Amino acid sequence: MLSCTMEPRFCETDALGHINNTVVPMWFETARGPVFEVFNPGQDLSKWNVILRKIDVDFIAQIYHGHSVEIRTRVGHVGISSFVCEHEAWQRGELVAKGTAVMIYFDFAQQCKQEIPAALRAELEKLS
Repeated sequence: MLSCTMEPRFCETDALGHINNTVVPMWFETARGPVFEVFNPGQDLSKWNVILRKIDVDFIAQIYHGHSVEIRTRVGHVGISSFVCEHEAWQRGELVAKGTAVMIYFDFAQQCKQEIPAALRAELEKLS
């Protein structure tokens, strides 16, 4: 499992005083950075080879400015050409949000999905 810490910024709050719901998907994407490194070391955009198919987020409790948020990420299911990243957001010891992102191994030049090679599949399984 991967872990990173996000420091909520004042500008990420909304009129109700908690972190806006649009922020959590961005935090989850940031947390997928090490997964992107598996596919594209250095994250060279000219060689990018994964694309987002679907995301979902369950908001469990309010998230507040002034307290760090730990994002825990693991790779769940690995299919033939896709895989699922599972995310949890924790603040002050409480699960505040969770979600998934379905990612496709993708050839941008051909505009089609590709089979995940065995070597990459093995690296993904290490992140489960």
